[in-house]
Amino acid sequence: MLDNNTLGTPQVIGITGGIGSGKSIVCKVFALLGIPVYDADTRAKLLVNESDTLKQAITALLGTDAYTSSGVYNRSWVASQVFGNPDLLQQLNALIHPAVRQDARNWIAQNSQAPYLLYEAALLKGAGNGNNFQKVIVVIAPTALRIKRVLQRDRRSEEEIKNIINRQSSDEERKAFADIIIQNDDATPLIPQILQIHQALINTGTKKEVAL
Repeated sequence: MLDNNTLGTPQVIGITGGIGSGKSIVCKVFALLGIPVYDADTRAKLLVNESDTLKQAITALLGTDAYTSSGVYNRSWVASQVFGNPDLLQQLNALIHPAVRQDARNWIAQNSQAPYLLYEAALLKGAGNGNNFQKVIVVIAPTALRIKRVLQRDRRSEEEIKNIINRQSSDEERKAFADIIIQNDDATPLIPQILQIHQALINTGTKKEVAL
């Protein structure tokens, strides 16, 4: 989520999709077209390990067990502490999310010459709904195909994958706030969809005064 500071930037386009939808593959294609992509979830994982300020804040909140003896974020232990404790999870997110927002602001400034930028995240709201994306792209795929993809790439059981899908927003909920939908169902050609979207964004990709 981007907020607060106003900068002249390229259009920032949000892109999201459920587990196994293939949004990361879609983002790789955009990257091959020369479009910078900010992966918010990956950057958050890096920041909890690399930002001394964030590490100190997380340790103050959760205790020294939040990091291993070698200083690596103890993700599984932290997850066990916040699971079923919404207040603690909210406090943890209140530390991580601002760090990601600042990191994103820095990244946007560094890529200010791009025709437009993509901000990839598993959880997004619609454009202008608590963020300042000009548009939001949603990547969708049939549930059975999503499960198959995740089974092939991850060491997860089918039950685990179904539980993750059930905890995430549904495709119908995502479609409700989507400005652009990409069908990644292995039947509809993917590349032509991306090329069409890319050209449309290039054509409208004039710099905006965007609040970050």
